[in-house]
Amino acid sequence: MTSSSPVQFLSPEEIATRKSEEAAHLKFADLAFVFRDRALRLRQLAAAHPMRDYLIFTADVADAQHTVLAAPRTVRLPSQEFLGEAARSGVAPLAFPHWSPGEEWREDLRDLLTRLLAQAGQGPAREVLVGLQVASAEQLDQQAERLLAGIMLGLDMATAPLIGAALQVYWTRLVARTQAAFPDLAFGPIDNARVCPCCGSQPVASVARIGNDEAGSRYLHCALCQTEWHMVRIKCSHCESTTDITYQELESTDDAFPATMAPKGAVRAECCGECGHYLKIVDMGKDAHVDPVADDLATVTLDLLVSEVGQVRHGLNYMLLWGEPTDESQALEHRHAGAP
Repeated sequence: MTSSSPVQFLSPEEIATRKSEEAAHLKFADLAFVFRDRALRLRQLAAAHPMRDYLIFTADVADAQHTVLAAPRTVRLPSQEFLGEAARSGVAPLAFPHWSPGEEWREDLRDLLTRLLAQAGQGPAREVLVGLQVASAEQLDQQAERLLAGIMLGLDMATAPLIGAALQVYWTRLVARTQAAFPDLAFGPIDNARVCPCCGSQPVASVARIGNDEAGSRYLHCALCQTEWHMVRIKCSHCESTTDITYQELESTDDAFPATMAPKGAVRAECCGECGHYLKIVDMGKDAHVDPVADDLATVTLDLLVSEVGQVRHGLNYMLLWGEPTDESQALEHRHAGAP
């Protein structure tokens, strides 16, 4: 008979540390699928949903984003020196206003509008689309800059989702092209773990992933360039506290607030008692088809309920903007903090 050593079990802290070491820090968007799969998810969630019409509209937008992203486009890329300066400063290299999209983003917007108008009927939506088509470059750039800087004051809320959709296409392509051109230099960890290491934007939600070394790992999903960056579980994405973290979700039995098609636990609000902010987390282990943008939209009722108890949303969804008008100087100061 042979003796055996006692079985050693890992503590939760050791498991989290090991997962953090195994998981890749960055996950770049798959250009062939990111917007296509989002459109499919939006249509799935739209069935019998109180926001059905808007979810279908955003699905049409995502389909148009997929087509425009796949179209040939010449893109101005940052130089090696530009990327090196950002790396030395510990900031996201493609953060606005340090990096400006110039006129290229307006080409994506024009293509998006053309495709959406081709299938739009008569009504308010068509009027918004046509209004953007005839807007001047100066007007469009002003709205884009306000949206990117987080300035709600003076922002046209009717056109903001469409401008945001074009900016998403532009920055998603830009990050992919930059990473391909400078695979060992372009992107890495930055000093501020709360914003995207590529473009400096806020997350729309976080994703608990499945499969291989990523199983159970949590990634924040960028609202702008669709990149995901790793952050350990049970940690506030706003203040990075690991204490007083709670989770809230919609009850499927509540007749007053119809549930989405996502099963229990697939979409929750991760709330921090330290700073009073929350960010939703979508769990692929509960539903492999969850999408951070689509499922965030479909659970807007959860935002309303969590806000009633004093929690403030951390993060951004260009398809559904929240908040009161922001003081311009404060927003620009906050945004400039992410640039070298």
